[in-house]
Amino acid sequence: MDDLDAVTSVMATAFSADPVWGPYSFPDDERRLDQLTRFWRPQLAAAMRFPWTLVSPGCEAAAVWIPPGEPEMTPQEERDLVALTERMLGAAQTGVVFDVFRRLEDAHPEQPHYYLSLLGTHDDHRGHGLGMALLASTLEAVDSDGMPAYLESTNPANDARYMRVGFRPVGAVELENGHRVTTMWREPAV
Repeated sequence: MDDLDAVTSVMATAFSADPVWGPYSFPDDERRLDQLTRFWRPQLAAAMRFPWTLVSPGCEAAAVWIPPGEPEMTPQEERDLVALTERMLGAAQTGVVFDVFRRLEDAHPEQPHYYLSLLGTHDDHRGHGLGMALLASTLEAVDSDGMPAYLESTNPANDARYMRVGFRPVGAVELENGHRVTTMWREPAV
């Protein structure tokens, strides 16, 4: 939990322009970064109960994994997140945000796997390969457990990057606005 503030900052900046978690979910340009910081913090705190949130040496990038069979958040943490989001965005926009979660959850595979919940690089450090280097090293840990991995790529610009480290598209989740999120699966390296 020592890295919670840094990891929260990474995710808030990394997803501020994302096709799903940026303007679609948080439409107020002036408040988006603050709202994303408040939105990601409780989710990251919940995920960090597992030893699978891995960061680059200077915490410029972070990979947040959920181990097989574990929920991302407890039911109470989920209720608290809904309430927080309603306070920030109002009921209608909160409905948009949690519709995304519902659609992604409906597509989530049942087979045991490690779930890459979030991967991001802080805006100040993008373009240097830190996120992908971190992903490659975390996949080594996943592979050592002999387990497959799963993720949802909310930004089509990232699909090819994920494919270079062994993920393959297995489906798509269409959002209310027509945007398609690519679901991706990776078998463990032998």
